[in-house]
Amino acid sequence: MGGMSYSIGDLAKRTGLTVKTIRFYSDRGLLPPTSRTTAGYRQYDGAAVARLELIRTLRDLGLDLATIERVLAREVSVAEVAAAHVAALDAQVRTLRLRRSVLASVVRRGADVDEVAAMHRFVALSEAERVAVVDEFLAAVFESAGESFAAARRTMRPELPDDPTTEQVEAWIELLDLLADDDFRALLRRLVEHHTAEQPGLRPDVVARIQQQITPALALGVAPDSGEAASYLAALGDLPIDHLELAADARRERYFELLAILNGWPPPQSLAPALHWTLTALASSRPGEYRAG
Repeated sequence: MGGMSYSIGDLAKRTGLTVKTIRFYSDRGLLPPTSRTTAGYRQYDGAAVARLELIRTLRDLGLDLATIERVLAREVSVAEVAAAHVAALDAQVRTLRLRRSVLASVVRRGADVDEVAAMHRFVALSEAERVAVVDEFLAAVFESAGESFAAARRTMRPELPDDPTTEQVEAWIELLDLLADDDFRALLRRLVEHHTAEQPGLRPDVVARIQQQITPALALGVAPDSGEAASYLAALGDLPIDHLELAADARRERYFELLAILNGWPPPQSLAPALHWTLTALASSRPGEYRAG
């Protein structure tokens, strides 16, 4: 094959590419002719045939002409180009998976126009943009906190899997609304500030203590405005009522429910029944001083 010459038509027959495409590659400099006939027609040798096959292969793999030019000029290796292309394809695959999950969610929920628009905005965010949204939210919440809250901050970080389920996509869309809710941010920031200010009666485990002490009362059906409720309150000691009112906010609990869905954690135990029982009991035992949650 080394001593043979081929016209553009010959190359078209050998490779299955059109004459127009081969001429375009030649005009661009990707496939320079080996020689020309006396009539001025371009001729190509066996090496050009191999070069054309490489061009076609790289094009079939999705590489653009500018990148192919760099490969042919030995400015970059095929392996380096392939690695970059793999990374780009991985990003495209993740985006397609997200779109598929969103469309499945639209079908399952019978979403309206506004919901579809919200879902589209979510998919349009790149991975870096989603990370930036979460970082900005957590920075605002923990603005007044020191390094001692680093673990809590990590615990509150949602992570969207590369191949999310429809439920996880829906959780992300709902979570984005919470992240953009200034009032919700302020609520969480106040909870953090209570801890940093060492509010009287507030210990890190205060909500957990309430859950432990009040769950039996709930199971027994003890009414929060009954005389029997007083003994349960007495066992809890001094309570930071304003902190409990913030902790009882339904948005705070929903955030952690969504976080569990996204991060693949077990569903968190609801704190709402015990907190609302305690707030109602406090309001009943000291009317005018506390308001019911």
